[in-house]
Amino acid sequence: MNLNLKDKVVIVTGGAKGIGRAIVLSLAAEGAIPVIVGRKQSDNDLVKIEVEALGGRALSIEAELSDPEACKEAVAKTLAVYGRIDGLVNNAGHNDGVGLISGDYERFMQSLHKNLVHYYLMAHYCVDALRVSKGSIVNISSKTAETGQGNTSAYAASNGGRNALTREWAVELLPYSIRVNAVIVAECATPQYDSWIATLDNPEETLKKITDRIPLEHRMTTAEEIANTTVFLLSDKSSHTTGQLVHVDGGYVHLDRSLIKD
Repeated sequence: MNLNLKDKVVIVTGGAKGIGRAIVLSLAAEGAIPVIVGRKQSDNDLVKIEVEALGGRALSIEAELSDPEACKEAVAKTLAVYGRIDGLVNNAGHNDGVGLISGDYERFMQSLHKNLVHYYLMAHYCVDALRVSKGSIVNISSKTAETGQGNTSAYAASNGGRNALTREWAVELLPYSIRVNAVIVAECATPQYDSWIATLDNPEETLKKITDRIPLEHRMTTAEEIANTTVFLLSDKSSHTTGQLVHVDGGYVHLDRSLIKD
């Protein structure tokens, strides 16, 4: 499907690895110009090289997004190069395990800056350009906001905020025809997820228990599946879709657990 994204400039935070990288490559495959924003320039550049090897164009920008000034500068650099922004994918974040009992004020606030505050800041700094282009925003979020997980208060709160901001911005930006949606991730195969599994006592057994609970095909969601939905929501093929929380999770969050057979 041609999603009419050729030459559209789309910022992707955390675009160097995992879901972000998959979104960048999917955008490039549609002829868009992804802007890879992340904390490590060498990682950003590796994905930029991948895009160029596919015959596409990309820009890589080093930014520590927990620093508000870095968010502002990343948007300014994008505009300096291309003069426009057609889409924003807020994706960067990390499930850092700041719990209620195990956490404290300082770590909780740090986690909000790593996982939520830059979602607001990136949208805030992009919004004037998006008003001109009538672009779109997609927030990548997590099932933890709806299901809980245990020992991850800050990350769950951040994702609850992502979901709430998605609907709030969809309302505020209606007059400008800027659509705002979220893609909700449950169990997705990424390097970050693999690293977490590897820290457990019985990683293979635990992974099997997790995949057995995923209703559709009893497998992990792939980063490419998240990317495909994200890119569709950025495109004008989803031109009357806004304020939606789209679960790409094989039915994990909403389907009845009685469907899962031993």
